[in-house]
Amino acid sequence: MQFKHPELLYALFLLVIPIIIHLFQLRRFKTEAFTNVSILKTVSQQTRKSSQLKKWLTLLTRLLLLACVILAFTQPFTTKKDIQDTPKETVIFLDNSFSLEQKGSQGDLLKRAIQDLISEVDFDKTITLVTHNAVYKNTSLKALKNELLQLSYSANPLSYQASLLKSESLFNTSTNQRRQLIFISDFQQMKVPFTSEIDSLIQVNLVKLQPINTNNIALDSVYISKSNPMQTELTLALKNYGDPVENLSIALHNDTKLIAKSAVSIIDNAETQFTIPSKNIINGTFSIEDSGLQFDNTLYFNINTPAKVNVLSITEGDDTFLRKIYTEDEFLFTSISAKQLDYNLIEAQHTIVLNELLDIPTTLINILKSFTDQGGNLVIIPAKQSNIKAYNNLLIHYNATFKSLTNLEKRITSINYSHPIYKDDVFEKQVQNFQYPKVNQFYELSGNLGSSALSFEDGKPFLTQFSNVYLFTSPLNTDVSNFKSWALIVPSFYKMAVSSLQLPKLYYTIGKQNSFDVDVALNQDDIISINNEDSQFIPQQQYFNNKVRILTIDKPETSGIYNIKNKLETIKNISFNYNREESNLEYQDISTLKNVTISNSIPSLFNTLKSNTKINELWKWFAIFALAFLIIEMLILKFFK
Repeated sequence: MQFKHPELLYALFLLVIPIIIHLFQLRRFKTEAFTNVSILKTVSQQTRKSSQLKKWLTLLTRLLLLACVILAFTQPFTTKKDIQDTPKETVIFLDNSFSLEQKGSQGDLLKRAIQDLISEVDFDKTITLVTHNAVYKNTSLKALKNELLQLSYSANPLSYQASLLKSESLFNTSTNQRRQLIFISDFQQMKVPFTSEIDSLIQVNLVKLQPINTNNIALDSVYISKSNPMQTELTLALKNYGDPVENLSIALHNDTKLIAKSAVSIIDNAETQFTIPSKNIINGTFSIEDSGLQFDNTLYFNINTPAKVNVLSITEGDDTFLRKIYTEDEFLFTSISAKQLDYNLIEAQHTIVLNELLDIPTTLINILKSFTDQGGNLVIIPAKQSNIKAYNNLLIHYNATFKSLTNLEKRITSINYSHPIYKDDVFEKQVQNFQYPKVNQFYELSGNLGSSALSFEDGKPFLTQFSNVYLFTSPLNTDVSNFKSWALIVPSFYKMAVSSLQLPKLYYTIGKQNSFDVDVALNQDDIISINNEDSQFIPQQQYFNNKVRILTIDKPETSGIYNIKNKLETIKNISFNYNREESNLEYQDISTLKNVTISNSIPSLFNTLKSNTKINELWKWFAIFALAFLIIEMLILKFFK
């Protein structure tokens, strides 16, 4: 039992006063004269005993009466928990990730959770509600009702650790009062599982929402598997997280027009191919009908008119090998001698190759420095008898310099497979034994050695990178090196050029950092925007002379096909899809977590919380007891002889 006003309990010491008075009254005697004492002796003894008993009973009832009155004023009450342990502040985290689309016994898990919150939580109680993408601090469900009913799913869910940190940061840390965190989720299995390690002053209550079905089929990815001037073959990959399915229907639309249909049987994984015309602009949508999660039943992609990469070869050597690599279907290749170079050509290029120049004029050095600052790629191939001073005047801008030319045979034995040039789509596997190319002349490099893509047997770089500058430390002509006859020369020069213009992929994933280039020249105050029928946003963008580099992370928030626009002009289209990590409906076992309370529904949790914190007020009972003792005293005084 606890007391609202425990300081009034000191008044119980006052009960000693009537006890003292009563004891003094018992010691007082009054003499009465009787004519015949012997006749009344027996009656007198009986009356004295009865009187003493009556006085003791009266004293007891009065003490109990006064004690009940005092206790009633202290307002006693009982609870299942100590009132000091009752949380003074409540934060509710509501998981609104896509896995909550799954249906439970009473409908969609998220929608049912919202309805339960509205019906179970006191409408006027001050709470803080947190979701993956929103915070409603120190408010009430009465104020939040409409927003909760319209709450959408988050395409960028936080990790469990981030969710806990976000929720914990919203508590008032200026006091040491108990706090309560209610975490509502289906606790889908993630790379880093949910843990209950949190501030000891925070009482953690978990509500695990249970789906009735964990089967789900996801459109996982699409890629171009074959391509020729007439046709392009697309391969669509699907994943099944549940029971095997036969004859799953797949539709392919271009905008709103159905252009192909297929069916597959799927156990775990499946692939199917679609063939489309190569020269058509495709705003594609793959779709299936599945009773599981809905967000992964659609996959958007785009095939735009391909932009060509502008490559300029400034040469004093043989650049026939460059003409074979930079073919006209993907590149606009221009070759010009250093003596005939028109510097006005440089601004329009994406990649420039200095092919074995004997000398580099100061004016060209300054223009090339500005070119690389504007995002262009520069490939430097030195000559046998290069003007080292001129080369160093260029390389010094990248904190590197050439030493003297060394006449010594070396083999190129090391490939950096993690280098951006070779990281994707170059090697099916790492090759350990191959015919090593070799050189018989090379330049020692000092200062910044850059990021080596190819290295000699002694570890020194043969091909290295400084940001968007690629440097060979040896000439490539056949008198010095047999590198031109090595198969790796094609992907090396190809990737160095195409990286200067990051053309949009078939699609991008929402929530990841995506970067691509738009081949457009803008005026000074022009801004690129991305929009569709439902939303519009201005992405992060960096303007160069002949392109704009776009960076997206959190935007857009919904999947679909978007237009990239300069004012009202649509430059090209781009697609964004939701991350497929939540497609696998596997769930964490949270029953082993310690120092948490686990419930399987919101009503059951709040019933427990209400019963634990329910206050049973007892002052009315003590008032009744006081009245009862008053009546007993009156009856004793009136009827007890």
